[in-house]
Amino acid sequence: MKRIVNAWQFLLVAFVLVVSSCGNNEKVGDQQMISGSGSKTWKASKELNASGDKEKLSSAEQEETMQFYSDGRFALGGGGTLETGTWTFDQAAKRLSLQFQDQSVTENFEVVQLTEKEMRLKDNQGGEMQLKAQ
Repeated sequence: MKRIVNAWQFLLVAFVLVVSSCGNNEKVGDQQMISGSGSKTWKASKELNASGDKEKLSSAEQEETMQFYSDGRFALGGGGTLETGTWTFDQAAKRLSLQFQDQSVTENFEVVQLTEKEMRLKDNQGGEMQLKAQ
């Protein structure tokens, strides 16, 4: 009888582990996943509109890279242009903010997913950009 109880306990624990690991894949990691230990470069891989439909990346968007530095700076470049500024990440609020240098513009994004290799950002209009680490 004790073996049956132990077997049921084992199956219950295994079931809980499987269910919890298969659940929500919308994980948001920490700040170091954005910048790495020194810097990290990201490139757009997919764009969705507010309705969730896939949008074609323009050739300029396909060329752009965004480099995040661990000291809070960023550089957005491609097509012969370069924009720089500072960034902050609020993990609790799942918010990435970009302050462009010499501009009064701050871009805020909801961080939908953040792993070592993928970042998904949602803008204020509901559009989503998926980026891959380079």
